[in-house]
Amino acid sequence: MYQDIRSVVETEFLAVNDFIVEQLHSEVALVESIGHYIVDAGGKRLRPMLTLLASKACGIDSQQHIPMAAVIEFIHTATLLHDDVVDMSTLRRGRPTANSKWNNPSSVLVGDFIYSRAFQVLVKIGDMRIMKIIADTTNKIAEGEVLQLIAKNNPNASEANYMQVIENKTAILFQAAAQCGALLANADEASEKGLQNFGKSIGMAFQLIDDVLDYAGDATDLGKNIGDDLAEGKPTLPLIYAIEKGDKQQQKLIQQALRTEQLNPEMLKDVIEIVRQSGGLEYTQSLAKAQSKVALNCLQALPDSEYRQAMKAMVNFSLSRKS
Repeated sequence: MYQDIRSVVETEFLAVNDFIVEQLHSEVALVESIGHYIVDAGGKRLRPMLTLLASKACGIDSQQHIPMAAVIEFIHTATLLHDDVVDMSTLRRGRPTANSKWNNPSSVLVGDFIYSRAFQVLVKIGDMRIMKIIADTTNKIAEGEVLQLIAKNNPNASEANYMQVIENKTAILFQAAAQCGALLANADEASEKGLQNFGKSIGMAFQLIDDVLDYAGDATDLGKNIGDDLAEGKPTLPLIYAIEKGDKQQQKLIQQALRTEQLNPEMLKDVIEIVRQSGGLEYTQSLAKAQSKVALNCLQALPDSEYRQAMKAMVNFSLSRKS
């Protein structure tokens, strides 16, 4: 399914990859080494692909969507570098994280370089509407990171707090990716708003499924360890649900696990099992499906095209993916 989606914009997708490599050039060798390491790690690049699809669906007649898609990917890449330092992660996409391969300061500073390179590219695009969206988006992402940090090791975290975190951390970049694609194509207001809301909803669904996979996925497929969020003290929705629905003994075990800095494998295994039995995974999946329905409805604002069909397929892919 992923290859079918990508094939619709394959030429542009490859052009974005070439542009990213070109823009990672630096006189400082370490910047290039870490930049290429994380970019070359793969990933589906759904966010920049969404920019390409949105702009093509709105009939773009320039090549501005190529650097715009790269900007979206740069922002995502920078957040990954910073996230792995904050979370003390050691594995991403099946490879050691940049901070574990090099060190924390290097990862943070190269993340800063990639962020700033994104804004240099934005200046060349020269659209103040897009500049404002990306400035507001990066600000919200930072707020989301801080909200998540506040919630760390907190057994009293609420569903409302969780939803705010994932909207700021994940959904808003999908939203910006789609909306900026529409703006570059000078889309009408209905199409722009439809794509903006589509991006937000598919981003919410994407993160909800991500948090399901952390408890129900396969480590080989995911490229990271099962239960990583719990091990890092993150109360994601499946865990929040399990706390609410569990008996007192289960609640006590989960709360203890969340407060424990270094979880032993046995406790981690027990909590994962409680989450799986609680109905938390099914509940989280149901919210993801609801967000997906919203996203699909938003596409009605666009004329039918292979690009709109590809975005529809992207919704289904986000729900059914294994990694």
